[in-house]
Amino acid sequence: MMEEILAILLAVAIAATVYYFMKKTLTLVINAVAGLATLLLLNYFDVLAWFGAPDIQVNLVTILICALGGLPGALILVLLHLAGIA
Repeated sequence: MMEEILAILLAVAIAATVYYFMKKTLTLVINAVAGLATLLLLNYFDVLAWFGAPDIQVNLVTILICALGGLPGALILVLLHLAGIA
């Protein structure tokens, strides 16, 4: 009887952990898509040309920064690019 109760509690704990990580993962995916879309839209509409800067190159590094940082990552990329650092 004790083993069954322990198994049920373990299953509930595993289900709660999986739910928590899936909820956080969905938030991260939405943020990453928003960051990449922002970067692509800035390049498509030549927004940085208004400030006298060329477009941001889309390469592996910028994609990883936008994917991991999301919208704040894209903003940091734009600010660094305008400052001439990136």
